[in-house]
Formats: sequence, structure tokens, C-alpha cells
Amino acid sequence: MAPPMSAGKFLDALKDEGVTVVEVGDWRHHNRNHKGPWGPVHGVMIHHTVTSGSKRTVEICRDGHPSLPGPLCHGVITKDGRVHLVGYGRANHAGMGDDDVLRAVIAEKALPTDNEANTDGNRHFYGFECENLGDGEDPWPEVQLDAIERVSAAICRHHGWTQRSVIGHLEWQPGKVDPKGFTMKTMRGRIEERLK
Repeated sequence: MAPPMSAGKFLDALKDEGVTVVEVGDWRHHNRNHKGPWGPVHGVMIHHTVTSGSKRTVEICRDGHPSLPGPLCHGVITKDGRVHLVGYGRANHAGMGDDDVLRAVIAEKALPTDNEANTDGNRHFYGFECENLGDGEDPWPEVQLDAIERVSAAICRHHGWTQRSVIGHLEWQPGKVDPKGFTMKTMRGRIEERLK
């Protein structure tokens, strides 16, 4: 069980891992904490945005849309490898997911198949939205994959977690497909190497 790190420590952890950070507005205080608790945190969740164009993608992830208010994540990883911090605290990114998956993340064991949505993920995961159309054809530049690896490793390093604490949205919530275009197994392998 881990309390979320402070916004300042979060920023420092990312920078210490070599992440190129862009701070967007008053990101440190932009959250959905009035809708429920933030923490304890147990892992990192990776998403794709189904958008193109960095500027618009960052705006959507910061502000949300009529049916889902922002922030929609903590950081937006654009195709150029920059990480735009848009919120800190509870964010509308994970939604309801499988309690068996959460238990596996906490225990850092192999993930079971997600077959129910009965647990609030917004409370327990740091979330990163990655600019990509999510059609399996839109490329993932190496600089963007490197940024996903680095932000995940930075958070894991701070909390003393292994790569098993990093999951994709598709591993959390039935019916989700993101991120599409690379496998979380491969990404966890990269994170494991970085943490050595």
C-alpha cells in the first residue's frame, strides 16, 4: 500500500529518469479529488488517445469532454516523446476494472484475464495517455516508446515496484484495447531492463 508521491516528487522522479517534461497550466492542483479518494496507489496504467495532433490531444486530456471531465490522465505522452503534465491526483483514466487484476498488480504476479468491472481504478493508478490513433497502423515512434518506458520506470523506482506494476488499460477493463500497436509484455521487458 503506497500513498501517492507529492506533485513535486513526481516531477523530480520523471526528470531524474531523463523524461522531457512540459508543465501544462496549474497541473499540480487539477484533479477529480472531489469525486473520491486518490490512493493508495498500486501501479501505472498506459492508454492510447485515439487522437492525432499533439496540441489538441493535450487539450482534450487536460479538459476532457462533456461526458467525461478532465483531467483524463496525469501525463500525455506525445509522439515527440515529451510528457505533458495535465493533472495530479484523481483523474478520469482507468474507470472500473477487475479486482483480481488489482490484486495481481499489488502482489506483482502474472495478470489474470480481466472479466469484470467492479473496482475503481482512478483511485489506484497513475495514468498516461499516449498520442496514437489506436488503429494498429498509426506508428509508435521510438522516442515515444522510450518516454513510456521512462515514466513507468520513474514511478516504479520511487515506490520500489517492479515492471509488473505497469499495465495497459486493456488488461484492466473488459472491452478495452489500448494501448494498441505494441504489447505490454514487451514494454514491461523494457521497464525491467531500465530498473536494473
